[in-house]
Amino acid sequence: MNAHSGVIRLHRNRQSIRVDRTAISRRVLVVDVGGTSVKILATGQAEHRSFPSGPTLTPRQMVSGVKKLARDWTFDAVSIGYPGPVLHGRPIAEPYNLGPGWVVFNFAAAFGRPTKLINDAAMQALGSYRGGKMLFLGLGTGLGSAMIVDGIVEPMELGHLPYKKATFEDYVGRAGLERHGKKKWRRRVADVVARLVAALEPDDIVIGGGNVSKLKTLPPHSRAGDNANAFLGGFRLWEENGSPPNAKARSKPRTKTLTAMRESAADAWTA
Repeated sequence: MNAHSGVIRLHRNRQSIRVDRTAISRRVLVVDVGGTSVKILATGQAEHRSFPSGPTLTPRQMVSGVKKLARDWTFDAVSIGYPGPVLHGRPIAEPYNLGPGWVVFNFAAAFGRPTKLINDAAMQALGSYRGGKMLFLGLGTGLGSAMIVDGIVEPMELGHLPYKKATFEDYVGRAGLERHGKKKWRRRVADVVARLVAALEPDDIVIGGGNVSKLKTLPPHSRAGDNANAFLGGFRLWEENGSPPNAKARSKPRTKTLTAMRESAADAWTA
């Protein structure tokens, strides 16, 4: 089943999002909701803005905070990276590290703009994608995960799979880092990545998230993600009439607009 001219593809009762490669025709506000902060960036802006989140943050408070931060920005569409599973553009479970009320909240009505919601790891994966079969793993508050195969994003919840006495996320998320220390945490990350790579057989592995900088060395055959790619992924959600990049011939962006978006997102994270 296809919807929105192929931009959203639904199959096996799960959401897939086609990666398109043409210029954005509208001004987009990207909202990256995390367990410790909410970050925003709009089309044409050079610096991202943020405010703290935390275990009591409700969606209404999030929208209010975003509106205050973006009051001098112009935008006509919104992309939201959500820290939890998303189905058909809506959350299907409350976020583990935030307050209640997210599943039933009407984000489009609250923002007064067309709004697309996607899993936060999938949004960063979308911005990191170069082609082929890519596995994205985000080391942050938990373990974010997504795969992109031939331009189709499949958000995943690999962090909740059983591992040792708990789950992958319990060992390589922030709690595991704080509980076991950096040295042991690094060994756990290497082991978890090796297990997932062996099972999923990607040809490109991206390790992202806020804690990737705490790794002494990256797992074999992987590359470090950039948090700026979450913004790029949010911009890409609104691209239309394009085609996914080819893994064998990794094409460069076809327009100056996409290049400008990359530079804007990168500048926002280095500022």
